Amino acid sequence: MGTLFVDKLDPQSGTSLELGSSGDTMTVPSGATLSIAGTINASSGTATGFASAVTPDNLQYLSLSGNQTISANTMTTITGWSNGQIADRLLINYGTQYATNSSGIISFSTEGYYHVVLRVSGSTTGSSNINAYINSTTNNSSYADAIDVNLATFGSGGFNYYMDGIFKITDTSNHKLQMQIYMPTNGGEVAGNSTRLRSFIRIARLGTTS
Repeated sequence: MGTLFVDKLDPQSGTSLELGSSGDTMTVPSGATLSIAGTINASSGTATGFASAVTPDNLQYLSLSGNQTISANTMTTITGWSNGQIADRLLINYGTQYATNSSGIISFSTEGYYHVVLRVSGSTTGSSNINAYINSTTNNSSYADAIDVNLATFGSGGFNYYMDGIFKITDTSNHKLQMQIYMPTNGGEVAGNSTRLRSFIRIARLGTTS
């Protein structure tokens, strides 16, 4: 094995330069650094050993600006989601806002992988179990629970719950979400506020599905 000492490699003609042959392995040894100022194109092969990172191209809040009453023994859709940006508290929606709410139905304007976080704060008028759901539909009609949480209060008082998931939205006409809550014994309310985030949805688009 010989050693080649050069400061730069350029193609003899054209603009393409090939290193090695099929089946060869190119090694950067321990203690050496490979600095890349351009782009690694692995479209016809595989680049391995790199730390992965996902940078969302947006971050969006939908929040409840006021309280919503929850009747006992009634499955209730949380409907009052609105723009959760509160600029004077330094809470900002970043990038393109892909999600919108209509009567509790969360729609997406662009396909993608979406990280959806739901945080709900509320109270009950008496002891009650609480069942909460993030529902999804693939046909813009029939919703089924994708994520659920179950909790209980003993006497009247407050509650909080948190759910999150990554949803693959490929059909923006039919792929939608819905947040519901059920209190079988005693009713209560889901709490909202216009000057701080109390009950909210946080949505980040992680990337394209194509």
